[in-house]
Amino acid sequence: MNFRAVRAIYLFEMARTWRTLLQSIVSPVISTSLYFVVFGAAIGSRISEIDGVSYGAFIVPGLIMLMLLTQSISNASFGIYFPRFTGTIYELLSAPVSYFEIVLGYVGAAATKSIILGLIILATAGLFVPLEIAHPFWMLFFLLLTAATFSLFGFIIGIWAEGFEKLQLVPLLIVTPLTFLGGSFYSIDMLPPFWQTVTLFNPVVYLISGFRWSFYGIADVSIGASLAMTMLFLGICLAVVGWIFKTGYRLKS
Repeated sequence: MNFRAVRAIYLFEMARTWRTLLQSIVSPVISTSLYFVVFGAAIGSRISEIDGVSYGAFIVPGLIMLMLLTQSISNASFGIYFPRFTGTIYELLSAPVSYFEIVLGYVGAAATKSIILGLIILATAGLFVPLEIAHPFWMLFFLLLTAATFSLFGFIIGIWAEGFEKLQLVPLLIVTPLTFLGGSFYSIDMLPPFWQTVTLFNPVVYLISGFRWSFYGIADVSIGASLAMTMLFLGICLAVVGWIFKTGYRLKS
């Protein structure tokens, strides 16, 4: 393992975050805080509790997950796309650095940024609503696992995208709607039986449900199903990344 190469890629990507602090950290935190104000205060005043949890506190895991998914994808996709755009990717590919080390550096930096944001938003949420974390170990585990998984997914998007507009295509048109429809702001038990069944085909439901369980001990699906779906998606992303480097898809042309 060439730890020096991994560290160089990792620190380079993290340095870009500190140079664009307003866009990378401040903007997502302010946007999420507005969700707390609108949904937690305005709508929450009309909804007393869901499964014994105040509505303002109930939506916290969903909001953190919404930010975590979009930021993980965005950070990782831009991180690998920019070297492709400028042509410096060829210098990296010709260097004595393995594909695993390249992925570890880029994905590790993207996941770190998302985790930092998630923890900041968690602390910010405590200013708006009373929070409790029933299973802190599982909360951190889901945070790390989700950030790593969707950073890998963003890495794939960054290699697949042919232009800057495509970098936002999947997060805006697919991931964000799935997150909103995945129980971020409600329990799927509140839906009619038919739509409850349809919702179970949304993979984001399992992510949000498992993460919410780590806070309040309540979940729309079993914790085992949440872990299994997350690990399945992680395995698929790893397989796709392996195929990309094996075939040189969008890297050697």
